[in-house]
Amino acid sequence: MKANVGRLDRIVRIAVGILLLALIVLVPGPERWWGLLGVIPLATASLSFCPLYGVLGVSTCPARKS
Repeated sequence: MKANVGRLDRIVRIAVGILLLALIVLVPGPERWWGLLGVIPLATASLSFCPLYGVLGVSTCPARKS
């Protein structure tokens, strides 16, 4: 797996993941379980790899000098 998630993208994914996970505590009823989707952006941020980016050929990582 080649890293395709840059620094700013990782920060945004972590923030979104935490906010989504907070829904589990803050939202009453069965809708709270939608907060589990927060695991996805947290996982992609921690791995610095997004499978969807890989399929689409997108990368937010800065170009490396050779």
